[in-house]
Amino acid sequence: MQRIRRVPFGSLLIAVVFLLLAAACTGERSRRLTFAVGGTPSELAFWDGLMDRFQARTGIRVELLRQPSGTDQRRQGLVISLASRKGDPDVFLMDVVWIAQFAASGWLDPLDGPDGPDPKAFLPGIVDRADLYGSRLVALPIFVDAGVLYYRKDLLEKRGLAPPETWDRLLRLAIDIQKEERKTNPGFYGFVWQGAQYEGLICNFLEVAGSNNGGIGFRDGRIVLNTPENLEALAFMRDLPHRWRVSPPSVTTEMKEEEARLAFQQGNALFERNWPYAWLLHEVPGSEVRGRTAIAPLPHFPSGRSVSALGGWHVGISAFSDDKPTARQLVRYLVSYEIQKELAMKLGVCPGLKDLYRDPDVLAVLPHFSRLGDIFRHALPRPSVPYYAQLSQALQRNINAALTGTVSPQEGLARAERDARAIADRYAQGSPRP
Repeated sequence: MQRIRRVPFGSLLIAVVFLLLAAACTGERSRRLTFAVGGTPSELAFWDGLMDRFQARTGIRVELLRQPSGTDQRRQGLVISLASRKGDPDVFLMDVVWIAQFAASGWLDPLDGPDGPDPKAFLPGIVDRADLYGSRLVALPIFVDAGVLYYRKDLLEKRGLAPPETWDRLLRLAIDIQKEERKTNPGFYGFVWQGAQYEGLICNFLEVAGSNNGGIGFRDGRIVLNTPENLEALAFMRDLPHRWRVSPPSVTTEMKEEEARLAFQQGNALFERNWPYAWLLHEVPGSEVRGRTAIAPLPHFPSGRSVSALGGWHVGISAFSDDKPTARQLVRYLVSYEIQKELAMKLGVCPGLKDLYRDPDVLAVLPHFSRLGDIFRHALPRPSVPYYAQLSQALQRNINAALTGTVSPQEGLARAERDARAIADRYAQGSPRP
């Protein structure tokens, strides 16, 4: 008869404790997420506090992976992690123009399904134009952006003038009022915008060209840029600083969002093209334009309509996350009405949920939101192609060269079209993923 071996009580107790600790550690791993975000110090502080509250509410610990504020650096950091199939980050924010590339590369886990957020709750057209890849929902807007025209309402109202609806009218007003204002402010300009060689230039070009029935087109699968509509738009942009001198010379070499915002906020411009984020900053104590600012849709050419470039940041889940159900829980939290409202009121960004543009609390702090709904409905997305990053670099280089006078607008567009087609052809032939 085989004897039963007795296990000492102390050893048994140690084994039980070990198993309990192992189970606890396993549970802790399954209840831990990493969330990659970037931005200004105030934005990062907001996300930090929000993740602390999420943990207090759910018991899920979220480690914030802080990215640089620069868009290109943020994209590169995510590309390195995702191309390496790393489990972290589980959840991340993407510039709207990255979504197609990330989805085509197989890096995004679909968000649709019975436990997914209702796409109909978001601003009309945003999800359809930006967050679908094929028939799958792969991202959702945390906040959206579209170009708007800021103007000095005090300077227009005292002359009994309305904000311009066409680019020609903007030019006339800029010339006349700049001349008058320079009698007391020699550094005053009629119009500031983003013309430096970076992504913002593409947004500005698409808005002006799109308002002339142009833009980045596709014909028989080929990119089309060198058109009469685009040529007229690009020549108009070039003439603003060089021929008419209503924009500063630095507009094509140095001016990005913040440079344009500061010029306007310091009282040195009549009109400013920028994103909605600038509103709260224009209204801070000490701003030269506090209480004197209003917004309007961007102007258009006589035969066109107002167009705004679609921007914004969208949330996605990594296809390589080791806890996708918990990641989906975080996404639902981020796009909830409560958190979207807080994003708007504390950071001044434009939420993805459409009902917040009628929320009385939001409108009390951000009255200009009442005008943004119509602007977002006409927002024009940049091309949703996996090679957009390379396409943008080629367009930036050639369009900026035309604006600075290095080449003519005709040559700039011809070179941009040639380079864009070469990039598309390389991807069609199976080049490696970016």
